[in-house]
Amino acid sequence: MSDPREAGMIGRRTDGKIVRRPLSPHLQVYDMMQMTSATSIMHRITGCAWAGGTLLLIWWLMAAATGEVAFARVQWFMSSWLGLLILFGLTATAWYHTLAGIRHLAWDAGYGFDIPSVYRTGRMLVIGTVALTVLTWIFAVIFWG
Repeated sequence: MSDPREAGMIGRRTDGKIVRRPLSPHLQVYDMMQMTSATSIMHRITGCAWAGGTLLLIWWLMAAATGEVAFARVQWFMSSWLGLLILFGLTATAWYHTLAGIRHLAWDAGYGFDIPSVYRTGRMLVIGTVALTVLTWIFAVIFWG
């Protein structure tokens, strides 16, 4: 006797190929080139990166509270090429995660669910991240450089 739940386990990918669905979502069911999948996965990745950035902030604050030598070490690292690269990445992470969060708030309010809106806001999300990251660093160089 077959299990009636089996019918719900068969699906189609965006290219029409028939696939057997896993019991829970997994990377094999996502089309990575699809805007919705890419922005969703990036939102999760930037959330994790943001947590790592918080650890960097804690290191900086602890060094500032500890004394001049510890603070000088952190400042040296932050001003090295690797530190600046990490800070640039964290700036992009912060902007992406913030803009994606605003997009999710709009979805929570019931706006922007139609496919053209999802793709339009996805493109706006990527363009906004790049523009705001570059703008942030231009201001940083002008005012603190």
